[in-house]
Amino acid sequence: MKAENIRQNTENRYQKDKTVQMKAAGEKNRSGLKVMAGLIGMIRPLLGFMLLAVLMGCTGNLMATFITVLGGYGLLTAAGLYEGMSLGLIFTCILVFAVARGILRYAEQSSNHFIAFKLLARIRHQVFAALRRLAPAKLSGSEKGNLISIITSDIELLEVFYAHTISPIAIAVITSVVMTVFIGRMHPAAGLVAVCGYVLVGIVIPVLNSRAGAGSGKKYRDMFGDINTTVLDNLYGLEEILQYGQKDGRMAAMALETERLEAVNGKLKKDESRQRIVTDWVILLAGIVMAVVCGYFVQAGQMRAAQGVICVIAIMSSFGPTAALSALSNNLNHTLASGRRVLDLLEETPVVTEITGGEAVSSGDIHCADVSFSYKDAGAETAGVLENFNYTFTPNRIHGILGKSGCGKSTLLKLLMRFYETDDGKINYGGADVNRINTTALRNHIAYVTQDTFLFHDTIENNIRVAREDASRDAVVAAAKKASIHDFIMSLPKGYDTRLGELGDHISGGEKQRIGIARAFLHDSEVILLDEPTSNIDSLNEGIILSSLKKEADDRTVILVSHRASTMGIAQDVLRM
Repeated sequence: MKAENIRQNTENRYQKDKTVQMKAAGEKNRSGLKVMAGLIGMIRPLLGFMLLAVLMGCTGNLMATFITVLGGYGLLTAAGLYEGMSLGLIFTCILVFAVARGILRYAEQSSNHFIAFKLLARIRHQVFAALRRLAPAKLSGSEKGNLISIITSDIELLEVFYAHTISPIAIAVITSVVMTVFIGRMHPAAGLVAVCGYVLVGIVIPVLNSRAGAGSGKKYRDMFGDINTTVLDNLYGLEEILQYGQKDGRMAAMALETERLEAVNGKLKKDESRQRIVTDWVILLAGIVMAVVCGYFVQAGQMRAAQGVICVIAIMSSFGPTAALSALSNNLNHTLASGRRVLDLLEETPVVTEITGGEAVSSGDIHCADVSFSYKDAGAETAGVLENFNYTFTPNRIHGILGKSGCGKSTLLKLLMRFYETDDGKINYGGADVNRINTTALRNHIAYVTQDTFLFHDTIENNIRVAREDASRDAVVAAAKKASIHDFIMSLPKGYDTRLGELGDHISGGEKQRIGIARAFLHDSEVILLDEPTSNIDSLNEGIILSSLKKEADDRTVILVSHRASTMGIAQDVLRM
């Protein structure tokens, strides 16, 4: 009974979360053809290689088809029904075609994979550029697992499109046209039968199958991203899950999402099996129809018997490229869903656009005039976080902002960094509007210490040096001493060369914060923004850090945010929010 309740609660929460996600995503209703057009548009730099792959593929597939056709001619020659070529010439052509077919097949696949891997590398660069463009506002609300799914598995799936979809489509069209002409020269009606067969197998069946499974393909990729997010949550929150006895609930959620994923995958597999059966029956039916039509015209004296036999052999041996298209429609559901997600990310409009040719940062007052701001959630505006906020932060002073959680302290710092733009009002640095200041110059002008310091899987020295890559070891040590983290670092076996675990899991929250503060000191900027910088630090180290901040503030503007009144001891001005 308990397990059933957990499952039901998980189901309800899942439905609610998905509704919110769908509203928040605002996904474009992009058709499969538009997705394909968008992906094909990326091929332009490698168009020459693609044309070469298509040429080799067409030649190779036609040779494979004509190996069987030549075999038919050989049997007819041996039976005395055909005298156009000698048996020796026929078998020589078959041998040459067989060897050439293998070489061309290898060359075609090599070209396709060269194109695919080059394009995947290019797409990854574009995706990371898009993430940089969307950061940080977009990423602060995104599902990390879903982003990982796009960057890894979704992009990898595009290899199927570039290596096994584009050239096969072109090859199927060209070979079908050639074979239609070849068969049609025997008799126009036979050519018409061939056209109908190729269209059914290469166009009608794939299109119908793709339409039937398009929703399932998109659903599968979205759910795959959801599972990635859930796994990351469970790994990073393992201690809390065990502490509060949430194992059963989290396991139930994982089981439910896995069952949903398997159900969608099962439907896709069933569609694939049905498509294969239908394709095989259509190919068989095309051969039977061709035999009946050719038999009729042979009896009517409009075709020779040898021509009728060759027509049947030709159509039955030439469905390889078009049948491959029919099979592609199954993988294409996954591929187009992945392509849609990648293209949506690449084309997403950032909340804040970087300014590259803007004004320089002006020293002086930081003035907030009638600033209002609200976060947007699920397509709707939340309650106002800041409303008609007015304040002036004068230079070379320590300004304290004191207030309870949710009053907008951290949001104000993000607006000062221009991670978001104000809904109303203005923020000026000196006489320059923050929305017209060069973004790089603004970030260089400010050191920003967040509540949660992110640590890279690297040495402690390199983690501090993130603030200034060209900093010397002495500069890093000096910054660490100011942040009261030097003694701790030196107590480690490798000192500053100690490599931190993933997300810095092997050090305390206070030590993480002090590394973040060391970064701010090393950045050596005119403005320092500190968001709850000592919330995880004991009172002794807090006093040391605050004392260092007070010394550093002689020629800097420091804005210190906290909900603890004790932290405001060094502030020369305190704003209560």
